[in-house]
Amino acid sequence: MPVDRLMKKPLSKSKLQAFRQCPKRLWLEVHRPELREVSGSMQANFAVGHQVGDVARSLYDPGGKGELIEVDYKNPGPAFARSESLLAGSDPIFEAGFQAEGALAFADVMLPVRKAGRRAWRMVEVKSSTEVKDYHRDDCAVQSFVARRAGVPLAGIALALIDTQWVYPGGGNYAGLLVETDLTKESVARDEEVRAWIGEAHKVVAKRREPAISTGAHCTSPYGCGFMAHCRSQEPQAEAPIEWLPRPGKKLMRHMEEHGLIEMRDAPDDLLNEQQQRVKTSTLANTPWFDRDGAARALRAHSLPAYFMDFETIQFAVPIWKGTRPYQQIPFQFSVHRLSRTGTLEQQAFLDLGGGDPSQGFARALLSACGERGPVFVYNASFETSRIRELAERFPRMKRDLLALNERVVDLLPVAREHYYHPSQHGSWSIKAVLPALCPELRYDDLDGVQDGGMAMAAYLEAIAPDTPSARRKEIEQQLLAYCKLDTYAMVRLWSRFTGKPVKD
Repeated sequence: MPVDRLMKKPLSKSKLQAFRQCPKRLWLEVHRPELREVSGSMQANFAVGHQVGDVARSLYDPGGKGELIEVDYKNPGPAFARSESLLAGSDPIFEAGFQAEGALAFADVMLPVRKAGRRAWRMVEVKSSTEVKDYHRDDCAVQSFVARRAGVPLAGIALALIDTQWVYPGGGNYAGLLVETDLTKESVARDEEVRAWIGEAHKVVAKRREPAISTGAHCTSPYGCGFMAHCRSQEPQAEAPIEWLPRPGKKLMRHMEEHGLIEMRDAPDDLLNEQQQRVKTSTLANTPWFDRDGAARALRAHSLPAYFMDFETIQFAVPIWKGTRPYQQIPFQFSVHRLSRTGTLEQQAFLDLGGGDPSQGFARALLSACGERGPVFVYNASFETSRIRELAERFPRMKRDLLALNERVVDLLPVAREHYYHPSQHGSWSIKAVLPALCPELRYDDLDGVQDGGMAMAAYLEAIAPDTPSARRKEIEQQLLAYCKLDTYAMVRLWSRFTGKPVKD
């Protein structure tokens, strides 16, 4: 499309947000959209947003009198015309569209109100987030500006977010799920700021070449950018990227930015802590580092029999089970390996694909599988122990036993972080990074179907869907069981390597 035609085309709110994040992203969104990669997490976020939007419509229009406008973003003219017609009425409108001063926007919710005896409208922007963020404020400022400049008598604008303290009472009653923050005064005060964004954004779009902007922290904040791979491909490729240094402090980050460093070898030793220096030395020498004696000492106090435990969980922005909260991590599966005093290994598993709340059955089965004594090894203890505490609060009769189980938990992650590193880990100590290095014969990518936590959640949602065929549900069940089993078997093998003690498979 010729540049002069692009210049005349109004920019959507999402395009303006892209500009606010990075002018290069805006240019690519307009001129080279085919370069954008949409990750699985992005798709999941879109799905959550649609789900929250559906609930919002039921909450703001309980009588069902309102209308949802179907929007064709390639040809929004009919949506604008329908919006104008509905704004002359007095029923709620969803996805009403406006355009003015080179920008266009579609409002999540428009509610009729009276102001000074005249008909006016209150706008509500609905987000699946749980707290007000700066880009939400920008979003509302743009929406308010475009609507008012388009002639809409706007009485106010509010942001509706998820209240994570709300507990679902069941029965499809979602009253209280959303909590509003009024941003009317703030949004109106930013008119000139928004007008400047629109003007500057159009100038970027009119450029014949993409802006020369290097990748950096802005590529992931406030959103992950789908053009990251394209932008990185235009930059010099580091042999050992400096980003592999774990947890860089402010001084190191500032030095990296000021000097444009991309290679780990150029990181000054005097700005590195002991762990970062270890990673640098190991990476540049392409040699693993293993403090066997230190790892063995760290685990010496924990005698057999021992248990190795891992959970899989699901979370819903809009809860589906009575007594649960938005975004609460609900465990639906566990694997537990038991290692006897003689080194014999046994495994127990729990997986509920029935579609109901699996929590109580999960808790009972977990207590049975873990016995009453012996260390319970996990990898990154904060996750499992937090879920156990939540179960203890939900089920008072099992509270004492669940909290006692928590007291037995031993975290293998600090042992790995403090006593082992392999260049292939690329600065990560996740179990999926450490396992292939210490036990190369065990690989998650050899698994069928489910190979990580995100895939496990997606598989679980598919399995509990009413229209999923029984054969497919059985296939998912086997994939989930195999994945979670590998998680705990991996911990057993790591424990064996750290302690130097054999295991009888």
